[in-house]
Amino acid sequence: MRPVPVPARPYRLAALCGALLLVASCGWQSRADDGPLPGAPRGVTAEAGSATSVHVMWNAVPGEDIEGYEVYRGSTKVEEVPAAEHMVDVVRLKPATTYAFTVRARDTDGRLGPPSAQVRATTPATGPADRAAPTAPGGLRGRAVGSRAVQLTWSAAKDDRGVVSYDIHQGGTKIHSVGGNQTATVVTGLRPGTRYSFTVRARDAADNASPASPALRLTTPGRDDGRGTAPTGFRATSHRDASDGAYYIDLSWVPPRTDGVVTEYEVHLDGRAATSVVFGGDAPRERAEYSFYAGTEAGVRHRVRVRALLPDGTWGGFCEERTVMTGD
Repeated sequence: MRPVPVPARPYRLAALCGALLLVASCGWQSRADDGPLPGAPRGVTAEAGSATSVHVMWNAVPGEDIEGYEVYRGSTKVEEVPAAEHMVDVVRLKPATTYAFTVRARDTDGRLGPPSAQVRATTPATGPADRAAPTAPGGLRGRAVGSRAVQLTWSAAKDDRGVVSYDIHQGGTKIHSVGGNQTATVVTGLRPGTRYSFTVRARDAADNASPASPALRLTTPGRDDGRGTAPTGFRATSHRDASDGAYYIDLSWVPPRTDGVVTEYEVHLDGRAATSVVFGGDAPRERAEYSFYAGTEAGVRHRVRVRALLPDGTWGGFCEERTVMTGD
């Protein structure tokens, strides 16, 4: 009897499996080379802002590649905010209801980090129609706590139904919110040697907001010469537009590295503020460009520089001034 040959197919299958394992291993290694995922946001808090809203806050996740944050109510994504913002008001909620929130960071590649610790907040019940706003908080006082934070205290506002929350504003921007039973807070993420203006407003369950308290102005200690917040790589040239015969000054710069995305800049021409540049949600991260009208006469020399409006509501330092001549 002739011996039956052993088929080679199982060996080829084993070799193919080995190749597949190798490919899978290489793919995993490539993903690892993309760098670690963003970390989980810390310091997450949630406070009812009214009977139908909750104010959620968190600390910034370290890293220059953070593009934004996603806020979840239970397993449902309810809000997205850019990296420059670390708080949001979740609205259209039900009165007298407890909600659970988590926050996740998203990087510039669209990858999501792990969720934060879960926090809960209960919205108050509603009563009869309420159109009366609380009184303005009074006695706003404060002191610097180191060079990057201030502690604020104020007198409780009065309301016929009760104050649900207090909103803290820095300049014209709401930067913090605490529960209606609190009359003190600490504002962090500030810059050394910088002057700030704070006000507080009270809010009731019907979402009626009080007038602002008198402004409190504080200056954080320390020094900040602005160089760390100034745009870099600043360039200034000019060109003539053949369609209208006018000259234009063309600017470009690298945005400052800050805790968040810079969306607004101020252009100074010959020592005076000339215009503001607002990029909005599509603000450049690598290099910004802007061009503006400079008249119809050739040979006119101009001095130009740029500064950024930082996420903390203050102006950063000026970039190095450049000189440009029309028609040059």
